[in-house]
Amino acid sequence: MVTEIVQPNSLSLSDGNADKLNVEAAEKLANEALRLPMSDAVPIYEHLLATFPTSAKYWKQYVEALMASNNDEATKQVFSRCLLNCLQVPLWRCYIRFIRKVNDKKGIEGQEETKKAFEFMLNYVGSDIASGPVWMEYVAYLKSLPAQTTLEESQRMTTIRKLYQRAIVMPTHHVEQLWRDYENFENSVSRALAKGLVTEYQPKYNSARAVYRERKKYVDEIDWNMLAVPPSGSPKEEMQWVAWKKLLSFEKGNPQRIDNASANKRITFAYEQCLMYLYHYPDIWYDYAMWHAANGSQDSAIKVFQRALKALPDSGMLKYAYAELEETRGSAQAAKKVYESLLGDGMNATALSHIQFIRFLRRTEGVEAARKYFLDARKSPNCTYHVYVAYAMMAFCLDKDAKLAHNIFEAGLKRFMHEPSYILEYADFLCRLNDDRNIRALFERALSSLPPAESVEVWKRFAQFEQMYGDLTSMLKVEQRRKEAYAA
Repeated sequence: MVTEIVQPNSLSLSDGNADKLNVEAAEKLANEALRLPMSDAVPIYEHLLATFPTSAKYWKQYVEALMASNNDEATKQVFSRCLLNCLQVPLWRCYIRFIRKVNDKKGIEGQEETKKAFEFMLNYVGSDIASGPVWMEYVAYLKSLPAQTTLEESQRMTTIRKLYQRAIVMPTHHVEQLWRDYENFENSVSRALAKGLVTEYQPKYNSARAVYRERKKYVDEIDWNMLAVPPSGSPKEEMQWVAWKKLLSFEKGNPQRIDNASANKRITFAYEQCLMYLYHYPDIWYDYAMWHAANGSQDSAIKVFQRALKALPDSGMLKYAYAELEETRGSAQAAKKVYESLLGDGMNATALSHIQFIRFLRRTEGVEAARKYFLDARKSPNCTYHVYVAYAMMAFCLDKDAKLAHNIFEAGLKRFMHEPSYILEYADFLCRLNDDRNIRALFERALSSLPPAESVEVWKRFAQFEQMYGDLTSMLKVEQRRKEAYAA
């Protein structure tokens, strides 16, 4: 029986019926790649990983296939692309297997390279709840190295001791096993010294074990095989979003009461892991950037926003937040570029993007720059009445220029007389000026041009105005006219 080969372009990862990536199609492609020669599998892996750049399982499958074909250079290249974006222990253990294989026959130099790789790995994933086997493998590796002299043996024992002491304060699945191993190690070196060291580290281990038990409750709710797809609103996705939020909140509470630098490193790690799965969720990117900013690292926040906008280039929320952060730290030109990217060529700019840019220009370049842009924005086909209202109220409240604000509202009336909401905004402005004559004139002009079905709110506001500020005759007159308008 001949197996049909599925080429990457014949199976789309986009689902035409829903705005999300097709997980089933991706799984079929990944399974197909396992059956193909490496030259045919590479384009499939590249296609998969362009769509799911944070999928540790696909990166792992890719590098394992390259390792099996003994293509060391290509394996190195792929690891360099994925490791720092995929903080998942199985992928990193695969990396260590590769490093050990490459360096096994290189003697002292190879041993040093392998030790560096272990340290590199522990620096990134050593706090993962699943990292226990990594710590144990590193200990076993150090124990396996030959010592030529008594001094070398003493140095090796010291290195192993320090490694154990780092491992037993990590809340991992293997923390109890690591503690037992550490006790055995100390007793095997010196029973006299062991008692003091074990007594010193026992409270730290107890704290790590207690935090592990709490952490495990949150970790167990997370689906570690989930692919990063845009949110569709499904109950399963919602549950995962909630589960990650709970874990992030737990880590932010610093339950182990460790120093700030270490606690922040764990929180960063939790966010980075979360983004492997919730890569398309703007609120997670936003929270991550704002957490950095709140902790005094605006540079880190900026980097997160830059990554976020590569992941979600169409997210207005992220762009506005990014622009505000740039402005806050005095980078007005960088902020301006972000706003300009929201405006595009102006033809597809939203009312909100016009308003936010006008406010930005008013803050950073002054009244004239804001006025000039407003005059241009009026010509945009997407310039709604909201832009006129926002600019008029800016002139009134910030520049204390009631005349200019009045002129803007009047100019807008020529274009938005059919918009009841605009009429009401204009009426509110005139109320603030105590200009009852023009308020009545506005209501009359609007009601003479609006069809009855669209004039309900305007009649209601007119009647309220007369009830509060008019005399009995004018109030009854408006009420009667309102009834007649509805009856017609």
